[in-house]
Amino acid sequence: MTNLSLLLEHDRDYVWHPYSAMGTKLPVYPVKSAHGVRIKLTDGRELIDGMSSWWSAIHGYNNPRINQAVKDQLQDMSHIMFGGLTHQPAVDLAVQLVELTPEPLKTVFFVDSGSVSVEVAMKMALQYWHAKNRPAKNKFLSIRQGYHGDTFGAMSVSDPINGMHSLFADTLVQQFFADAPNCGFEQSCTEADISPICAQLQNNHQYIAAIILEPIVQGAGGMRFYSPEYLQQIRKLCDQYDVLLILDEIATGFGRTGKLFACEHASINPDILCLGKALTGGYMTLAATLTSYKVAQTISTGEPGLFMHGPTFMANPLACSTGLASLKLLLQSPWQDRIKQIERCLKAGLEPCRNFNLVKDVRVLGAIGVVELHRPVNMQLIQPQFIEAGVWIRPFNNLIYLMPPYIITTDELTILTNAVTTIISNIQE
Repeated sequence: MTNLSLLLEHDRDYVWHPYSAMGTKLPVYPVKSAHGVRIKLTDGRELIDGMSSWWSAIHGYNNPRINQAVKDQLQDMSHIMFGGLTHQPAVDLAVQLVELTPEPLKTVFFVDSGSVSVEVAMKMALQYWHAKNRPAKNKFLSIRQGYHGDTFGAMSVSDPINGMHSLFADTLVQQFFADAPNCGFEQSCTEADISPICAQLQNNHQYIAAIILEPIVQGAGGMRFYSPEYLQQIRKLCDQYDVLLILDEIATGFGRTGKLFACEHASINPDILCLGKALTGGYMTLAATLTSYKVAQTISTGEPGLFMHGPTFMANPLACSTGLASLKLLLQSPWQDRIKQIERCLKAGLEPCRNFNLVKDVRVLGAIGVVELHRPVNMQLIQPQFIEAGVWIRPFNNLIYLMPPYIITTDELTILTNAVTTIISNIQE
């Protein structure tokens, strides 16, 4: 038995992959290395990465500047507990995040993953209202077709019917939901778009701690883009009904939509902001929850006089140093021009898909390109076809989408979009 076949056998027997069944017949592809936007498989084939490793590797792989930051930090310490101690990478990263994010966000709570940043945001909102002696405000309002993570609090505010977590419906805390808006990114927000969430606030604001939603782009819940006007209306409603606004920018933060943060399209500010994914350029798991002095001080002066959360690996120095290097690399690059060029290429390259009967919609925003089909894809059939085309694209449900690294070239984007159009044409026949 070769090393490769043994690896695959052990993977099949012992390893559980995300959203998979043990013993599944869906293929997995062993990776030997990755550099730039190319993934090198153990069998020698190279794939152009269209996924940025689930939207996080915005600089591609093996970037020398980030590599050096990791090596330098290793010489001092890879980890130290954050309870009662602090260190330069965490402080510097917190300062950088406060400088980059909208007012009035001033405080940073570091966590390990995007899902946990959502959990922390929810706990902040609950403790805020408890400290204000309004404990009845202990529910959350969100819009359908959203996704906020796989932990229990995050699952409870994700789409309760059509989302990935309907199996747990009877176990989760019951939250309030409103229909998602139908206004596209470049469309106006109508009364029909805003009235469902307005009605929920009118009827239940006394129980609602916060609205939580993904600004502009609903990610894993359907890759839907909606109007900035809708987000502006949400901010006004939160102020009107005395409800906090939590924005989940885990997928959209750090330039993906063409703005550094998606909420900038609407020129609005959240009370609490969740960040993750691209925070370290896809190198390490790190996320953050930011909030205002108002929220932080209210929590800190209420019972029990502190915020009730503290991950073991909170503010890991290695991850914080990596995050600093990634942000510096992003800010010193012509990232806005790169995103605009990616957007142009995605629009031109995916437009032919509209001619296929199998295709329901094609939409592009920033460095996000989506082809929505009328039916779910057959992963066992379609994934090997992408591999044979020399690209790494991982569809889900009825969506074939691209979210490539920002350093990708026009020629590499053309290979990606050609693979999408060709393979959709093949499976349609």
